[in-house]
Amino acid sequence: MLRMPMTPPQTAVVLWYLEVAPEHIAPIKFIFEAYEEVAIVRTLDRRRAIIVLMIVPDFVEAARGILESLRQDYPCREVPCPDMATDDWLMREIL
Repeated sequence: MLRMPMTPPQTAVVLWYLEVAPEHIAPIKFIFEAYEEVAIVRTLDRRRAIIVLMIVPDFVEAARGILESLRQDYPCREVPCPDMATDDWLMREIL
C-alpha cells in the first residue's frame, strides 16, 4: 500500500523575551502552563531573570491577553533576544 507523505507541521514560533523578577519566573510558567497550547515558557538566564515565551502563531493574541493580565501582579519588560549561549537544548534548536 502506497502512503502519501504527511505535510510537515508548521514549525514557526513567535518568541517574546521578558525580564521579570526572579521570584516571578515560577508563577508565570505555572500560569502559562494552565493555558495549554498557548505558549511554552523557558528560562534563559536565571541570574538576570530572562524568560522566553514560545508562542504558536495562532495563539499570539491569547498570549498577549494573558501577559497583559499577568503584568498587574508580575511586572515584566520586553527585552531583545539575549546574545548568549544556552544550555537549554530546545532553545539551541530554535535559535
